[in-house]
Amino acid sequence: MTRTTAPRDALVVDAEPTRKVGGVWIAGFSIAWLGVWMAQLTPVQLLLPVQVDALIATDTWQDSVMAFGIVSGISSVFAIISYPLTGALSDRTTSRFGRRRPWILGGALLFAGALLALSVQETIVGVAVFWSIAITGFCALSAALTATISDQVPVGQRGLVSGFISAPQAVGIIVGLVLVTELFIGALLGYTALAVALLVLVVPFLFVRDAVLPQGVSAPLTLRTLIAGFWISPRAFPDFGWTLGSRVLVNIGNALGTSLLLFFLIYGLGRPALDAEGDLLLLTLVYMVASIIASIVCGRWSDVLGRRKVFVLSSALLQASGAVLLIVWPQFEIVMIGALLLGLGYGCFLSVDQALATQVLPDATSRGKDLGIMNIASAVPQALAPMLGALVVSAVGGFEGLFVASAVFSTAGALMILGVKGVR
Repeated sequence: MTRTTAPRDALVVDAEPTRKVGGVWIAGFSIAWLGVWMAQLTPVQLLLPVQVDALIATDTWQDSVMAFGIVSGISSVFAIISYPLTGALSDRTTSRFGRRRPWILGGALLFAGALLALSVQETIVGVAVFWSIAITGFCALSAALTATISDQVPVGQRGLVSGFISAPQAVGIIVGLVLVTELFIGALLGYTALAVALLVLVVPFLFVRDAVLPQGVSAPLTLRTLIAGFWISPRAFPDFGWTLGSRVLVNIGNALGTSLLLFFLIYGLGRPALDAEGDLLLLTLVYMVASIIASIVCGRWSDVLGRRKVFVLSSALLQASGAVLLIVWPQFEIVMIGALLLGLGYGCFLSVDQALATQVLPDATSRGKDLGIMNIASAVPQALAPMLGALVVSAVGGFEGLFVASAVFSTAGALMILGVKGVR
């Protein structure tokens, strides 16, 4: 159905927003993302590697790295399917509670329930199964949350609002690590604390108004249209293709540089295991502060200047420079500087690139699905990086190749954004 023949209510739902969102909306949005990032990134950074390492129980550290990589790789398959699928379903949801809110609540409940189940797993298979279910809930939740930007936030405010996705990411990592290392120690208490925090922090955003899609406006979702919707032609929509490709490469670069950090501290720098957890907390704090500052400042500045590409380019190159430092000087003090550069680069990239992504969507009626595809470029590299990193580390017998790959991917992603023509 074309935009010209759609009912008036449908035009309101899919219209480009012009009214700025207020402080209460932004606060609820930011708090929800804080819960999401705590629940997703804390397991990746600490709980899952420790849990897998204990279950493998071998003297060969490469086995633990590879097992963790396989678990993450399996979950990435679920992310590839779940992001666009749940996004497409939310585009067509006609609930009286709105299109996005049912998926926000349902995704949060599935995510939290899987974390609780994960806390009592005693086999690698069980860990892989329930982490994949957790990632499915994460995808449904984050796809719906991301779509609310295109639904409700005007273009001139999207850099700022997108900063409140990336800033909570940095805060979420450090808060989550503090929770599971200082207050709720062990898998059972740690995962439970994250599950409860997720629900408590997401629920307030459910009270934000969500436009209702009238019955009969959207075409029925069939298997054929669903599969066809996964493909967005880069020839027909080149800006979407360049943005998607750039996001994939930059996120792979960041994930390679950060996802095996605990193993690098222990086996690369020779830090004792107990000290390494404290070191990881310190490095994450440095990364967090840098990322928060960069995401808010760069996001807002890109709104004021009306430019996105220069920020994306510069941030990706800054991230690459952090990886280069770790190649040349693999010392803990240099790792701290590298964490600073990675935080500044990735924080700026997350906020501005998210705003850019909302400006290159092919069709307003499929925002959820298209942003779901775009979000694959963020989530899947994070999930695949431990496995890819483990392969690189095993192949070269050390961590130098890991950081070389991080720098190469980040630089390639920076250059790819130059292909975007429709956004400055």
